[in-house]
Amino acid sequence: MSYDTPRIAQVHRKTGETDVTVALNLDGTGKGNINTGIPFLDHMLHQICSHGLIDLDIQATGDLHIDDHHTNEDVGIVLGQALGQALGDRKGINRFGHFVAPLDEALVQVALDFSGRPYLVYGLVIPNQRVGTYDTELVKEFFQAVVNHAQMTLHIRLLESGNSHHIIEAGFKAFARAIKMAIEVDPRRASVIPSSKGVL
Repeated sequence: MSYDTPRIAQVHRKTGETDVTVALNLDGTGKGNINTGIPFLDHMLHQICSHGLIDLDIQATGDLHIDDHHTNEDVGIVLGQALGQALGDRKGINRFGHFVAPLDEALVQVALDFSGRPYLVYGLVIPNQRVGTYDTELVKEFFQAVVNHAQMTLHIRLLESGNSHHIIEAGFKAFARAIKMAIEVDPRRASVIPSSKGVL
């Protein structure tokens, strides 16, 4: 993928449980059109748009009459696939990103690497089992799905605890800012894969 190639992707995944389409533009302005049927997840995905400056269109339907698990996970899967597709061979990108985001009393650190090796270290301890109707166990499931399908390494650490909503939102904001840093193109090596091995 060249320096001037639009970094866009559209991925569709349909199973017996969900139907998910994600379209994204990594070089956007933070526009979001997101409808997953899970209001809290929509709110968190808008943080990725706003703070990552990624244009996202996510449309999902699923078996929410059972619970949110399948839809939450499959949105993560398709988002991860779209990120990987839009990055292509990953030439020129910074590759690494990190950010520490406060939200009032909560503080979350994210470090990530578009390494080609999926690995998640998840350190969020969320006091409440639910935020609104959203099961907070699903935060880890979402990030695991993104990590596996974007082929990235992701560390999320809780530095200061507090309100469950604040912890999760700080995590998504830090994730978005870290992605923004990692996917920025360094013009000094715009045609080079950022690895001493020459491949990611």
